[in-house]
Amino acid sequence: MVLVALSALIWPVYAVPVAEPVGGASRRSESPQPKLGLIDGSQIKPSASVVVSSRNPEDRSYSVSIPAGKEDYPGVGFTPSSGKWNLSGYGHVEAKIVNTGRGPLSLSLRVDNAGNWQDNPWDTETIVLQPGEAGTVTTMFGLSYGLKRGFSLDPKAVVNVLLFTTKSDQPRSFRIKSIEAGGPPGEKPPVAPDDVRLKPKLGRLFDGAVTQGVVVVGTSGAVLEPGYKPLQGQRIRFNADPGQDLARVQPRTGRFDLSDFTRIRVKVRNTGTTVIAPRFRIETNGGDSAWKPFGVPVSPGQTAEQSLDFGHPIDLGTPAQEGLITSDAVKAVALSVGPNATEQDLEILAVEAELPTADVPKWVGKRPPVPGEWIQTLDEEFSGHRLNPKVWRSEGENYYDKVSHWSKQNVVLDGGFAKLRFEKRTGFQNDDPKRNSTPYASGYLDTYGLWTQRYGYFEARVKVPRAPGLWPAFWMMPDRGEKAGEQWKRQDTANGGMEFDILEHLSRWGEHRFNIAMHYDGYAKDHRALGSERVYAEPDKDGFVTCGLLWSPGLLVYYYNGREVLRWKNPRVSNVPAILMFTMPIGGWDNNDLDDTTLPADFVVDYVRVWQLKGKN
Repeated sequence: MVLVALSALIWPVYAVPVAEPVGGASRRSESPQPKLGLIDGSQIKPSASVVVSSRNPEDRSYSVSIPAGKEDYPGVGFTPSSGKWNLSGYGHVEAKIVNTGRGPLSLSLRVDNAGNWQDNPWDTETIVLQPGEAGTVTTMFGLSYGLKRGFSLDPKAVVNVLLFTTKSDQPRSFRIKSIEAGGPPGEKPPVAPDDVRLKPKLGRLFDGAVTQGVVVVGTSGAVLEPGYKPLQGQRIRFNADPGQDLARVQPRTGRFDLSDFTRIRVKVRNTGTTVIAPRFRIETNGGDSAWKPFGVPVSPGQTAEQSLDFGHPIDLGTPAQEGLITSDAVKAVALSVGPNATEQDLEILAVEAELPTADVPKWVGKRPPVPGEWIQTLDEEFSGHRLNPKVWRSEGENYYDKVSHWSKQNVVLDGGFAKLRFEKRTGFQNDDPKRNSTPYASGYLDTYGLWTQRYGYFEARVKVPRAPGLWPAFWMMPDRGEKAGEQWKRQDTANGGMEFDILEHLSRWGEHRFNIAMHYDGYAKDHRALGSERVYAEPDKDGFVTCGLLWSPGLLVYYYNGREVLRWKNPRVSNVPAILMFTMPIGGWDNNDLDDTTLPADFVVDYVRVWQLKGKN
């Protein structure tokens, strides 16, 4: 979680929508009526630095020039002469643009309702055009930035259409050929074939016979034998090039969504006459795993199986992090054989995704993972019905989304758990009527001004929600104390401070993929960050993950369920005392839309335990 408020006009990066089951791309419906031009009769309102020429009488277009400058979002708006447009018979607004400048142009089309700008009463979409390129930017009602759910725009009351770009030290120019309303009411975006997702039933990608929606393909010299059914598997003949001869189990369309799992298991049979050394890997949109050998050579007629976990320990001190995958976008499970001089035969019997239960070491929750004279400094079991006011606050700032607020009612202590509950309930930030009202409520916990510690081992046992679109996190921020001044100075991540994201989760990823990150050198132009958003962990027998941070001078080591998952050794590691935080807004950089039907949803904290080496503070 980055502790910084972003402008409402800055666009985030989103993943493509997930759709299931496998199917072809849908097509945008034809408009039930002719498109409605919005330029004729409208009033033009350019921002201060923008120059708009008179309308071209030949093609009725407008030319727009934007000089170099420091204005953040220069642009030009069009407002209806009647006060508002009634676009209830349409599904989108589109603008046809030509980049007449000498450099690339990023241009956004925003469609506005009236209202408080802090509530973001608009939907926005963006297009990038190269010099001389023409294109159409389309903003669908209710969707923004990559066809993700946006503001619930009222098409009957559109008060402004704005085309804007970003500040630049280079002049830009473009021509507006038209701005029109089109598409049917309730229009849905198209789904590209590669954006389709297939969730295998019970994790079975391939179980001998080719299952619906799945194919086995061969590349280069890997030849599939048609109609081969001795064990209802798929027989492949590999030629003498192990680097190119591959057999892939893959969806007919799109990608596998294996976010409910953390492991792939493959079973094969040697149907040839020579000993073989099979291996396999997972190929995904976010990279491929390393090849996993079967361990021992497989003799003719023998059957063998091997498994491959999605994650592995990450050392940020190494030059590159390879073999990390994105489990929700798996292109294929690929098989090959070891170096050979002759043809080899292999039969694929099964390819299955699995979710094992974590084997949690006995030391977890009882002591830190390394030896030493440790003293426990915090043991929070949440066993009562009220928070300990000497440790916890349930009020703070929400810098992370524009639609939810923190409420004391949404920190629920029940049965020895603290539950941060996200629900659809209108209210005010920190339950203060003087603050902004938002339609969703969530819980919040931190120890600011009450409890800090420098160095030690920090551990929490948590369960993340399944509801899509949520962004729960267990993290730490620096706190230099009252003498440092205002809160932003106390919690500055520059000057030796650092943000530690011990567990950060985007619920689109499923329950088993996490992000670990460190942010430092402030949040402005000098901001630096490192970590990994491809950390995988199996749940324990109760569905929880126990996550911990071992923090010592110049070293950070992260543990999930007692297993080391990431480390960073560097002199820049923070030396400033830090607080603990638990938050759950919506959004993040790679999430799905929030689905109200899945609410309320809880981020559950079982305990928080902290230790410190004796004499080290």
